[in-house]
Amino acid sequence: VQLQASGGGSVRPGGSLKLSCAASGFTLEYYDIGWFRQAPGKEREGISCVSRDGTTYAPQSVKGRFTISRDDANNIVYLQMKNLAPEDTAVYYCARGECHGPLSDFYSWGQGTLVTVSS
Repeated sequence: VQLQASGGGSVRPGGSLKLSCAASGFTLEYYDIGWFRQAPGKEREGISCVSRDGTTYAPQSVKGRFTISRDDANNIVYLQMKNLAPEDTAVYYCARGECHGPLSDFYSWGQGTLVTVSS
């Protein structure tokens, strides 16, 4: 029972990527799903969350650039990222929890997907 992030890769500054978060062993529609990232030498941080009713949350650092969406019919949550910058380089993860809760309460972490932004 876990979530698997995919879709990472290497892009140039200003580029775009769309990440996918697929669930196995449970139905996504009953949970809030968050996207997180961890850059080398830094703590894991939350970057987007979508609640069960479709409300989305994101910190100011990614607002206007990252868009989270959910496709409950296919059991997938997406993260569309545009205008990427080198500081967005990190391993990206998804997990289930409560959008208003702390990172420590999220669970079903899977292996992340690496995003590298470099010229």
